Amino acid sequence: MTDQSPLIAYIGTTPNIGTTAAAFATAYRLGEESGKPVGFLCLNLKSAKLHRYLGVDTPGCTLDGLRPELRAGSLTPQKLIRACHTVRGLPGVHVLFGNMMRDQAEFFTPEEAEHLLDVAERTFSLTLLDVGAYWDNAATICGLRRAGSRVLVTTGALSHFQEDGNRWIKQVSPLFGVQPEQYEMVVIQPPWKIGGYSMKEIGKETGIAPIGEMQLNETFFSLLDSGRYEDWLRGDEQGKKAMKETSQKLMGRYGLQRKTVMTVQPWYRKLLTHRGGVGL
Repeated sequence: MTDQSPLIAYIGTTPNIGTTAAAFATAYRLGEESGKPVGFLCLNLKSAKLHRYLGVDTPGCTLDGLRPELRAGSLTPQKLIRACHTVRGLPGVHVLFGNMMRDQAEFFTPEEAEHLLDVAERTFSLTLLDVGAYWDNAATICGLRRAGSRVLVTTGALSHFQEDGNRWIKQVSPLFGVQPEQYEMVVIQPPWKIGGYSMKEIGKETGIAPIGEMQLNETFFSLLDSGRYEDWLRGDEQGKKAMKETSQKLMGRYGLQRKTVMTVQPWYRKLLTHRGGVGL
């Protein structure tokens, strides 16, 4: 691992449209495909929800729990790993749950954010940043400025990709040194097909290149609400495809190789059976 591994930031044009779900699905696929240590930092300072999606009612440690180390500049890779939740079935995916102290969000400083990102770069092979949709906090601004890839999540609703997209990405983002063309787009596709614009139409309107889409189904909502999002990603036919295209593009961009999976040939399986399970 290099001293500075890639940071990938996810931001929504609009709050509560599936940005966290898309970001986590990407981290899940990256861990699944590469077998490398992948970090997921929830930098939502006012509306952290991932712990609920994963069925963790009371997280052992969250972003606000690291504030003393972040203020002192004393966070280490070992401390960050210990503060993270390990994803079931994917021990290489480490999740730092977001801020639970909503009233303290405005006191999270750029220095704290920068220190956290510095340590994450030294800890993981690649780190996903899930930042809030509003540009009124240090976590969003620092995360997007530092990221090597920036993924803008939106939907087919005109008010999301046009109105909110224009306000935040075309007007506010450049004020902090991040131009609209520095984003790539993921479109959340709901199970119902009434109205809405296609990814091609949204790309033409926004001028932002697509990097993938996330197709949802009815099962997604029921499992998400019951804290079983991992079950949808692992076991549902639609869930198994979620953010796969995007994660493969990111793996290619950053040179992450697919992990080697050993397959047992049928002839060898028969031989083992004949030998009573004893290898050659």
